[in-house]
Amino acid sequence: MNKVILIGRLTKDPELKFTPGEGKAVTTFTIAIDRRTGKDGKKEADFIPCVVWGKQAEIIANYSGKGKQICVSGRIQTRNYDNKEGKKVYNTEVVADQVQIIDWVKAPDSKSFNCGPDMVQVYDEENPFN
Repeated sequence: MNKVILIGRLTKDPELKFTPGEGKAVTTFTIAIDRRTGKDGKKEADFIPCVVWGKQAEIIANYSGKGKQICVSGRIQTRNYDNKEGKKVYNTEVVADQVQIIDWVKAPDSKSFNCGPDMVQVYDEENPFN
């Protein structure tokens, strides 16, 4: 089984793009997750790259931003490619099938957005993993 659930803060604003041809939305982002290390309890952070597709991608890009807390549920995926120097490069990321926005922000093109502090789960009907 390949399942991961993470809660962390966005390290920068999510980046929304659309695929050529189909125009399917895809958003990439990185979340920082605090962890304690050693006996002194000193905090360090892990930085986890994530990707989300479809309607969820648009919602995450429009209603969250740098520093906001989110919960990501999905699977870990490793891709590889050959770079310009001919070396194989590996990229490991979380492919989200569910994203919960914990800290909401106003959409950039709206005058107001009223949502309480409760977590809201966003489902993408096009995603077969929901």
